[in-house]
Amino acid sequence: MNKKLGFVAFVLVITMLLLAACGNDDKKGSDESKGSSNSDEQVTIEFWTMQLQPTFTDYINGIIEDFEAENPNIKVDWLDVPAADLSKKILTAVSTDTAPDVVNLNPTFASQLAELDALVNMEEAVSEEDKALYVKGAWEANQIDGKTFAIPWYLSTSVTLNNKLIFEEAGLDPEKPATTYEEAAEYAKIIKEETGKYGYFPSMDLSLVLQHMVMMGAELTNEDGTQAAFNTAEGLYAFEYFTKLYQDGLIPREALTGDQRSTIDMYQAGQVAFFDGSQFIVQVKENSPEIYENTLPSEAITGKSGKKTMSVQNVVVPSQTEHEEAAVKFALFLTNGENQLEFSKLTPILPSNVEALADPFFTEAGEDAEATDLVRIVSASQLESAELLVPPMENYDELRQAMYDAISASMLGEMEPQEALDQAEQAWNEILAK
Repeated sequence: MNKKLGFVAFVLVITMLLLAACGNDDKKGSDESKGSSNSDEQVTIEFWTMQLQPTFTDYINGIIEDFEAENPNIKVDWLDVPAADLSKKILTAVSTDTAPDVVNLNPTFASQLAELDALVNMEEAVSEEDKALYVKGAWEANQIDGKTFAIPWYLSTSVTLNNKLIFEEAGLDPEKPATTYEEAAEYAKIIKEETGKYGYFPSMDLSLVLQHMVMMGAELTNEDGTQAAFNTAEGLYAFEYFTKLYQDGLIPREALTGDQRSTIDMYQAGQVAFFDGSQFIVQVKENSPEIYENTLPSEAITGKSGKKTMSVQNVVVPSQTEHEEAAVKFALFLTNGENQLEFSKLTPILPSNVEALADPFFTEAGEDAEATDLVRIVSASQLESAELLVPPMENYDELRQAMYDAISASMLGEMEPQEALDQAEQAWNEILAK
């Protein structure tokens, strides 16, 4: 019900924005000046983030103070919004012409606003010299219809966490962790037989089904995004792979029915040998010191494509801003090498800025390195082969749910894998035709 209401709300916002656009033609002449401001003109820009307080309050305030010191004519007002409220709040603000000047959004949601021309095109607003400062894959993750709708802020790549104790109990070498889906299935069988515990926990939560399929070599849509393209040998392999693991009892039922929190709960309880969980490493350290001490991070598990997933958080500038130059200037300052390096030392993330990534912090583990250090090093080393595996798509939530429903039917034995894949293809084609 909530998803339906959210979709209806978004449609209403689209309608309001289109109506507003029709009435804004006369304003364009007066708005042309907003891209260039007099250096002496005093302006205030509003900056929204997603659930960074109180953990990063001092950090963000420090950036704002430094920026204002360098730009005495620009004042930054910061508002931190709970993650669950941000989408609704920004939609409301955009539809009522009260949007902030700079906002932290993920690519999927930001792309929906970009399709309405509600965001500044960074291909035009950012110089070639500044564009070159960002990781190529991160910059390209924010492109749709030939436009770049955001500046990448911080990144992460998937890293596998391995419990060395369970590997050793099963007679496996923890220094040779699984790096492919085939190895993961083999290890899962050995670990279950030798220890009674689960080896592998591949979550099906959120976009993860789609990510697994892409890594296994399936294409989600055709080139122009108008038809499903995954009903192939690779797509069928993905459905058969997870169905067999599930029905053979080699992965937990929570892999299908739970969320990503289930993975960390079982891992830090010593019930799972390995899973994609680099984002949880600090939690493991705090909650399960023994498990943490015996955790060995390794490269992400991947498939035929060789691809690894990159997650991207961005900053966007709504096109309603009256201070575009100041807003873009702040977005570039927020994401510069120095500030991103400092942020990365406060929390296990990667910078999108190549100058920050060149720091030894991301390349040298040191003699006393522990699991958190190794996660950072491994994660950074994968950036060249990592990308946003599920690009921004219209009606994304419907597409994601249709795929989850289909693979669930296969894993639960309600359909044969091919039948379930056919169902997913039909559903996707209907959604993509809207």
